[in-house]
Amino acid sequence: MKTNKPLVFFASIVILLSIVSCGSSRVYTAQEKTSLKKLLTDQNFEIELQWARPLATNSMNQLVNVGLFRPGDNASQINLQGNQNIFKFENDTVSANLPYYGERQMGGGYNSAGGGIDFKSTPKDLMLTKDEDKDYYLMEFTVRDKDSNENYDVSLTVYPSLSAIINIWSSQRNTIQYNGTLKAITKPKVE
Repeated sequence: MKTNKPLVFFASIVILLSIVSCGSSRVYTAQEKTSLKKLLTDQNFEIELQWARPLATNSMNQLVNVGLFRPGDNASQINLQGNQNIFKFENDTVSANLPYYGERQMGGGYNSAGGGIDFKSTPKDLMLTKDEDKDYYLMEFTVRDKDSNENYDVSLTVYPSLSAIINIWSSQRNTIQYNGTLKAITKPKVE
């Protein structure tokens, strides 16, 4: 029986790459997982955002086509490094000052507050759950911006690697997602 050497070689490479790629995930210690849980339950953290992922609509694609985005950005992914943005929990208050990319559906008067997502309030209906199978925490809450009468449903997913995904659904805008890294808020030392 004659074997097809190129086919056997190709199949061997595919199997080898499959095995190697499976071994690249990091296993987190119990201490790392415990400190993550403490950060989330104490609600004393901030998220340093790297990416905004707006809903890629026809209007967003038109803006890309006329060259209004920086090189490397597109209608569904915008680099936030170098932009001023805040998302943090301090005790029982959540605050956000995030750039918004997307379409506004209604509202949005001529205020001087800008067009971003901006709120500082006590979150309502706060729920923190852990997905044991996929090993991540999910924090969900609602918050209202009193200045614009805009309501936000926020979903925060945090992994043991401290990577975080924030999904925001608005009463007046298309949905948007932000990706970043969670870190503890460090208090300045009082001398």
